[in-house]
Amino acid sequence: MSKGYIPKDLSFDSTAREKLIKGITKISQAVKSTLGPCGQTVLIESPDHLGGITITKDGVTVAKSIFLDDPVENLSIQMMKDAASRTANVAGDGTTTAIVLTEALIKNGSEMLSDRGNKTEVIKEIQSLSKQILKDLDKQSKKIKKNDLLDVATISANNDKEIGHIISEAYKKVGVNGIVTVEKSMTSETYAEVTNGIKVDRGYTSNLFINDQRKDECVLEDVKVLVCDTEISNLLQIESVLKPIINNQQKLLIIGQCSQNVINTLAANVVRNGLKFCNITPPNFGYKQHELMQDIAIALGAKYFSEKTGDDLSLITEQNLGTADKIIVGKDSSVIIKHNQMTDEIEERIKELKVQQENTTHLEEKKFINERVASLSGAIGCIYVGGNSDVEQKEKFDRVDDSVCAVKSALDEGIVVGGGLALYNIAKDLVKDDIKFKDRSIARYILSQSIVAPFEQILKNAGIDPDSIKLTKNKNYGFDVKNEKYGDMFKLGVIDPLKVTKNAFINAVSVATTILSTNAIVTHARIRQD
Repeated sequence: MSKGYIPKDLSFDSTAREKLIKGITKISQAVKSTLGPCGQTVLIESPDHLGGITITKDGVTVAKSIFLDDPVENLSIQMMKDAASRTANVAGDGTTTAIVLTEALIKNGSEMLSDRGNKTEVIKEIQSLSKQILKDLDKQSKKIKKNDLLDVATISANNDKEIGHIISEAYKKVGVNGIVTVEKSMTSETYAEVTNGIKVDRGYTSNLFINDQRKDECVLEDVKVLVCDTEISNLLQIESVLKPIINNQQKLLIIGQCSQNVINTLAANVVRNGLKFCNITPPNFGYKQHELMQDIAIALGAKYFSEKTGDDLSLITEQNLGTADKIIVGKDSSVIIKHNQMTDEIEERIKELKVQQENTTHLEEKKFINERVASLSGAIGCIYVGGNSDVEQKEKFDRVDDSVCAVKSALDEGIVVGGGLALYNIAKDLVKDDIKFKDRSIARYILSQSIVAPFEQILKNAGIDPDSIKLTKNKNYGFDVKNEKYGDMFKLGVIDPLKVTKNAFINAVSVATTILSTNAIVTHARIRQD
């Protein structure tokens, strides 16, 4: 036996698919009970969480916690997790919908492909029809209005109106290009803070720069700003800008690395001579630091002096300095406020960053680009999530995070009718086909029976028989499960972000068609101990 050899188990045909479906059923049953306004919480034993317990209504959190003993069943679990995670990474919400759709597509596909149709051709037809479904979703969508923000935020937070109000107000303040982040509160209270400016995760290099003793902050108005990544080891390097600033009794913020001697000299002049100086080190590190410093320079109208581009700091002039209306520098973070309108250069940079964001699939990179856009547009909000216990805070944090992402998705691509009705409407049109048991007809049937699953599951979680719901030809007309009444779903505030619905469907189809076309499975052999 060669070194590193691992024996394998093989599974084929219907036996393999049956095990895959069994695993899919298990994860779906655990996750889909959380769907909709009447969705239930799931209790998870979690070694990574304080007290070993997680209570959540977040689909992706439930999915990530599930692992099965059977290797084939566990493979299907991993694929379902992939569909959920990809949906969360792109749209921030819709993970439960993605899992519900995947299960329905696989079950209906398995039944229809068992003894009829060319499997390969049917799967091609499903993929082709999926493109048309996405176009139909686009046609149903509407641009989100400020009044709709509250509805989207509330629905995504499991109909918690208080959280919905906090999030919608934060987004109204930061605007389309702004960003809202989520952090854990140090108290039991949940609240939002909105910063109108550039937030830098760096504080003052000396506490002698502090001029607001009550808050331990350095607060200055109408400030000149020097932006550089070259270490300032001697004040003679920046003498050409220091002299006019001192002579004109102006204020200066240096965003750059200064030697301890330079920091001490600047601080001593602040204390003894009443000069208005402050220094913070460049944010982040590596390539991220370089990009953030470029953004800060553009936002403040400064020239960025960088070793990477061969700039000589000794050649700096007053014209190379940026300006800020106000700076608030704390121990660990700073806010730089500039009220001037956006320049063409800033708008162009924001467009470039949005293109970069569309082209990356890495969640951390997307968040980093979001922060850069927010810094350039000058509006940052943060929701601080509190709770009376660690378990309660974790559960609420998941809901708030989902809701924040859902609102962002709605701002990006608009909204469609909620409650699973958008896909349900498309399903009714799909069944209109008079060709019996042809590949395209089978594909239509599979999709039409599957994409109604979220609509039906939301009703089942509310204890309502889906067959008892009577709808009209008006595609906006539906049933509000929470308030138990019929009406125009847009007017009732039952809406979903288009981006969430689309990505849940895209990822469900991707995973389902892969599993439906699987005929052989190879897994590591497990040695069972009796």
